[in-house]
Amino acid sequence: MRAVSIIGHKNTGKTRLIEELIPIFQARGYRVGTVKHAPHTLIQEDPNADSARHREAGAERTLLIGEDGAALFFDPAGDIAETIERAFAGVDLVLIEGMKHGPFPKLEVFRPSRALRTEPLAGEIEVIGVITAAHVALPDGVEVLSPRDPEGIADFIEERIL
Repeated sequence: MRAVSIIGHKNTGKTRLIEELIPIFQARGYRVGTVKHAPHTLIQEDPNADSARHREAGAERTLLIGEDGAALFFDPAGDIAETIERAFAGVDLVLIEGMKHGPFPKLEVFRPSRALRTEPLAGEIEVIGVITAAHVALPDGVEVLSPRDPEGIADFIEERIL
């Protein structure tokens, strides 16, 4: 399993990019999973529900299945990479929205009009590419990718990550 974090400020196009990349990679024969990093506490199941009681009794994983979907509950490992590896066994590529301080290669979506800053994060944290239509100065080795070229972004991920 390989993973890449798509980082950037709110409303810069991270979700849209991931929505565009998923079918591109699927058409190329890859099995794709996604992670959305939530910096806040997740909504938990009712502590009095049977599934919560299973976890309280010691179940390592509990799968809650309903007519509209399923949710797998488990305690994440201390290492985020290990947690994602466990959750996505059998998947070729995991696209992570967020997690700028995580252990995975990062692509930054940068739109100055939507960002809280005038320069990308590249240079402050390790970023392998910046997806932007703006003219920005970047450290050596950081690629500039067009937000209007999801196929080109997929090519870059395929060459550098997969």
